[in-house]
Amino acid sequence: MVTAERLWTIQDVSAFLVVPVGTLHQWRYLGLGPAAYRVGRHLRYDPAAVKAWLSEQAS
Repeated sequence: MVTAERLWTIQDVSAFLVVPVGTLHQWRYLGLGPAAYRVGRHLRYDPAAVKAWLSEQAS
């Protein structure tokens, strides 16, 4: 569920996870990365979902 918090761009997620944007595109293609939403031509990420995905990766 998306909250009222500002959605992150792919560049925001790239900076947060310290991975290249290309890696995020590849993860999305393979179904491995955090969930993203299409807003027009752009990808947007819910910050809470990215943080939850990251926590899942650590376990």
